[in-house]
Amino acid sequence: MEVKPFKALRYNAQVVGKVGDCIAPPYDVINAEQQEALYRKSDYNIVRVTKGKTEPSDDGEDNQYTRAAAYLSKWMQEGALKEDAEESIYGYVQDFVIDGAAFQRLTFVALGKLEDFGQVVKPHEQIFAKPMLDRLNLKKATAARFGLVFMMYEDPQNVADAIIQKAAQQEPLVDFVDEQEVRHRLFAIENDDEIQAIVEMMRDKSCIIADGHHRYTTGLTYSRESGNPAAKYQMLAFTNLLQKGLVVLATHRLVGGIESFDPPGLLQRLTGSFEVSRFACGPDDESKESARQQVLAAMKAAHDQDGTALGIYMGDGHFYLAQLKDKALMTAAASERSEAWRSLDVSVLQKLVLEDVLDIGEKRMGDPNYVQYVKDRPNAIHEMIDAVDTGRKQIAFFTNPVKMQQLVKVTDAGERMPQKSTYFYPKMYTGLTIQKL
Repeated sequence: MEVKPFKALRYNAQVVGKVGDCIAPPYDVINAEQQEALYRKSDYNIVRVTKGKTEPSDDGEDNQYTRAAAYLSKWMQEGALKEDAEESIYGYVQDFVIDGAAFQRLTFVALGKLEDFGQVVKPHEQIFAKPMLDRLNLKKATAARFGLVFMMYEDPQNVADAIIQKAAQQEPLVDFVDEQEVRHRLFAIENDDEIQAIVEMMRDKSCIIADGHHRYTTGLTYSRESGNPAAKYQMLAFTNLLQKGLVVLATHRLVGGIESFDPPGLLQRLTGSFEVSRFACGPDDESKESARQQVLAAMKAAHDQDGTALGIYMGDGHFYLAQLKDKALMTAAASERSEAWRSLDVSVLQKLVLEDVLDIGEKRMGDPNYVQYVKDRPNAIHEMIDAVDTGRKQIAFFTNPVKMQQLVKVTDAGERMPQKSTYFYPKMYTGLTIQKL
């Protein structure tokens, strides 16, 4: 893949104060409460651009996209956003802890030449149309790119990783800790030899999009429609998929809106394809936690043996474990798909449960009234259980995370996983670097 350095537009601490207060998570994980908190955090927070508030009076002349363009222009005029003097590749280091274990993810940010999906750039999951239109409208209004598209490449020689680690010995351009206790640091890689080493290393690499499919796809569309030569290159973040700091967590499903929902009937229909085990629990939190832990442990054990096991909670006094009886069931249900795709827990959940048993088709799959996708962050499962107990949703489905080798096999087969199959943790934050066209 062709990559090159660029002069990023970045926050100027002399004007905005704490740069960390201006950075935000990716737009697609920000809910209304978080949006409000980010608005309060700083008058310069990037959320005002990437996920601005909508107003009842919005029209074609005044809306969240026109306001985003106005904020960007104003901040540049004030010097709150300032272009770097030198072309650089940027080292992005994230330090985080999961279950008591410390990890560090090394990433470099550069411009990458946009390629149609194929051998050079491979998507790994399906996308929804509505977010694509939203991102395209923002690009058209601002002529800028804000969020990082997370790309994975494979390099056993660790060329870029070594250069990023060396850069990390310097004073960081940005250094802050987010609400999940993840430390984010940004460094400039300005040495010509080091930049050239990264450029040469990437020249024959293909990449898998880990996160940011909508942003990449709208980048392609904007490049074709705008006629701007600069738009052929997009700000991308590249991570070596061989490093230990590349962590994939699960994305669970909360389901609601099922007419005449019948839990015993659902369990009966599941027994055709799954061995269903029950874990009784009382109404108290301690009893629920014990049953939940038993189900998650059984799910992990099956996952480690390359089996498929789903966790289910319907608020009826039990947790359930549904283990696929025979892989041939998936072959029959999705014969047009590769074996790698059929082996995914999320594929089994989609084909044999959501589609076949609950009659949730593609349109409903993208409707949060029917299916809500829940990233496996702290307290996520507890919140899902509460959503069922309070009647806001009907069923909670818990899944195992996709294995990295599964992801690679699916993309090598030229296929995409179901929507929201993976949760790469932590998220790459928005506003560290901006590409102004």
